[in-house]
Amino acid sequence: MSSVIEKNPRIIVALDFSAEAPALDLVSGLDPKLCRLKVGKEMFTRLGPAFVEKLAAKGFDIFLDLKFHDIPNTVAAACAAAADLGVWMVNLHASGGRKMMETARERLEGFSQRPLLIGVTILTSLGQEDIAEVGYSGSPAENVVRLATLADSSGLDGIVCSPLEAGEVRPKVNKAFLLVTPGVRPASVSKDDQKRVMTPLDALNNGADMLVIGRPITAAENPLQSLRDIQAEIATFGP
Repeated sequence: MSSVIEKNPRIIVALDFSAEAPALDLVSGLDPKLCRLKVGKEMFTRLGPAFVEKLAAKGFDIFLDLKFHDIPNTVAAACAAAADLGVWMVNLHASGGRKMMETARERLEGFSQRPLLIGVTILTSLGQEDIAEVGYSGSPAENVVRLATLADSSGLDGIVCSPLEAGEVRPKVNKAFLLVTPGVRPASVSKDDQKRVMTPLDALNNGADMLVIGRPITAAENPLQSLRDIQAEIATFGP
């Protein structure tokens, strides 16, 4: 576990575009002192490692959101490939189990500047009926806590969880364990396809450490101003 993790800037802007040009146009108007960037499956599949390197060259920390889930050696090799790209954070599915998580973490220990490794618990698009349908017993929150404690004891740096569950997870895990929360929306913005959402400041007050925010910034008329507005909203939350 990293002894000291720099949490600021707490906002991670999700780049969900179908082409490189509009993504780079957006990024050119943002400030790496105010946010980090998340690259997910669609953009990485379309544009590959070179796109990630372009973003990093602009001074941004990159969260490579590919949610690895496979046999332990395959996931560990994929995490090492992400580390070779110089990304700041990478994730895998905590439901892949202890051996998968421990193997991936051990593989990253050989890097002098290893990326943070976090686990995905229950996707924020899934509600009670959804998780029951795929065979999970209990509530989303109960499953998130179970997977979070497993990820913590497996040596991960944190998890991805809904801000609504962050408050239940926080007392059950290591103090340094990061809670990275999507499903964050300013009060004036639509929930889109996220079911378990919260405002940025409420999410931090509920135990979150970092906030993944997409369309409220990327689809805004002035993305930089939207980013600044959210930064101002959370400025009252401690150091």
